[in-house]
Amino acid sequence: MRFDLSVIAGWIEPGARVLDLGCGAGTLLDHLVRERAVRGTGVEHDEVRASAAIAKGLSVIHGDIFEEIADYPDGAFDYVILSQTLQQVYEPDRLIAEMLRVGRRGVVSFPNFAVWYNRLMFLLLGRAPVSRELPYEWYDTPNIRVIPIKDFRRFCRAKRFAIEREVTITTHHHEERGRVVALLPNLRASYGIYLLSRG
Repeated sequence: MRFDLSVIAGWIEPGARVLDLGCGAGTLLDHLVRERAVRGTGVEHDEVRASAAIAKGLSVIHGDIFEEIADYPDGAFDYVILSQTLQQVYEPDRLIAEMLRVGRRGVVSFPNFAVWYNRLMFLLLGRAPVSRELPYEWYDTPNIRVIPIKDFRRFCRAKRFAIEREVTITTHHHEERGRVVALLPNLRASYGIYLLSRG
């Protein structure tokens, strides 16, 4: 399992009710069901990935995360997870508010656009960064926004989303190994992972 997903899995209490938005092929959800005995549900927009998750025996809905989350009542889950999907969402404030409506806590992770090698590419080459964490050219990316760690913290303050826990990490895209970055995370971390609650 990817290092960032291992960090998230460590935050989830055994037996919790979990909703994984943008769950992909269900790697994290499958781990949580098997290792943490969670009662888990996933939502995935991509039909092939949703089918792969369902083939693992997971409860996964193929659909739009905004439409599907609206169907859940207040407090239906203990945790709602949005892992490396925030940069592809049109209304992040609305989605996080919905996550915290249907769940006690929300877990959000995203690639840090302000990491040093992205800055260096802008400075030296004058072009949009392409890296293992952001492997797309400007014209074919599914990402509609760039998110530095500093800006996400400011966003949470402005929207009154309480940050209960924050871990910034450096890891190569989809690798199982990585490390926590405590010093200058906006410059040195490749990903930010946040545990949120209603402020």
